[in-house]
Amino acid sequence: MWIRTSASITMLAVALAASVAGAQSPDAKKPTAGDPKTLFELLDLVQGGLQVEKEEHRRREQEFIRAKSDQERLLAEARATLAKKEAVSQQLENDYNEKEKMIGEKQALLTEQLGQLGELFGVVRQVATDASGQVWDSLTSSQLGARKELLDRLGRSKELPSTDDLDALWYELFREMTQQGQVVRYTADVLKTSGEVEQQEVVRAGPFSAVSEGKYLLWEPKEEKLRELTRQPPGKYLSTVEPFEETLSGTAVLAVDPSRGSLLNALTDTPNFTERIQAGGYVGYTIIALGAMAFLLGIVRWLTVFITSRKVASQQKSDYVNEGNPLGRVLKVFEDNRQADAETLELKLDAIVLRESSKVQRLNWIVKTVSAVAPLLGLLGTVTGMIQTFQAITLFGAGDPKMMAGGISEALVTTMLGLMTAIPLVLLYDTLANSARHVTDILDEQSAGLIAARAERDHAGV
Repeated sequence: MWIRTSASITMLAVALAASVAGAQSPDAKKPTAGDPKTLFELLDLVQGGLQVEKEEHRRREQEFIRAKSDQERLLAEARATLAKKEAVSQQLENDYNEKEKMIGEKQALLTEQLGQLGELFGVVRQVATDASGQVWDSLTSSQLGARKELLDRLGRSKELPSTDDLDALWYELFREMTQQGQVVRYTADVLKTSGEVEQQEVVRAGPFSAVSEGKYLLWEPKEEKLRELTRQPPGKYLSTVEPFEETLSGTAVLAVDPSRGSLLNALTDTPNFTERIQAGGYVGYTIIALGAMAFLLGIVRWLTVFITSRKVASQQKSDYVNEGNPLGRVLKVFEDNRQADAETLELKLDAIVLRESSKVQRLNWIVKTVSAVAPLLGLLGTVTGMIQTFQAITLFGAGDPKMMAGGISEALVTTMLGLMTAIPLVLLYDTLANSARHVTDILDEQSAGLIAARAERDHAGV
């Protein structure tokens, strides 16, 4: 029994020793002796481990106490810093509120002191904006230079303009008004139609027209240069340029453009007579050729009939028979057949009158035919022009009128040419026919008179 108990106690002591040895820290002091052999050695070993553990716990406790003191110190410092920052924040907030209140008071004072100046400055901005647009497109800028930057700055500015700005605005407005009422001669850069830029002497008539070397010029705002027109206006306007340039004093006539370039552009875009004729195409050329031929023929025939009529009138007043005119030839037939009977003489006179009438009315039918055919050719051109127009609409749609302009031009121009050809030819033919009829009437009258005289003589002889 005692042996069993001693064994149990020994096992328990070994277990405690093992647990104590496992609980020691790596830094704990190890026993110098080897493994315990007896219970007393084991007890000494356990007591030594407990002592080491107590010292370790004491050391760690002191470290925790020191760390707690450091944390409390840091916490105190953080709270002190927070208090200072909160004080600074409160001060800044108070300053902000005071400044905001002061700004409101100053703003109210500014508004009160400005009074009607606010509306005045709004008017200044509006005037500067309007003047900028006018100066940008004005011919005076070719002489006075760029002024748009100042006016644009005043027009866009949201601040109150300074006294210098107001003086500059007044000066530019006054200078623009003054220059618009003057005719000025100066040197400026001119953009030629060839693309080159040359310095030329320019004469500017107010803000309306500028001319140089006998040509009209246009102001190009983007390039800030004067530009020659690609095609000058018609001669009745262009003829006034050179005399105006040569006039150094007094007054001179110049065709001006009150629209500041729009009318000049419209005139240059307007087709001239040759371009209108070309728009008629082949039908138009045919109408012109036939009309010219018929008109020349009608003039020649009218002159011939007029001369013949004068000769016939002279023959009526003369007792001498002249075979150089139709009436003289009729009288010559009568003289050659005085002994013939009335019926034979009538037949011979009818034959000569018919032959002479045919000569007088020869080729008159051409004038009449062309006067009737010309409107029909104009109608043909109208039809072909409308066909081209509808083809353009089919291919390109109706969105661009320029695509249809060619066909419409042909339709209208050919109709115009047809009417312009037919109307004078109809008048010419009527005049020609009336003159020819007058001559044939005289021939018929004289022939009938001669036949009647011979019949009376034959009747009296019987």
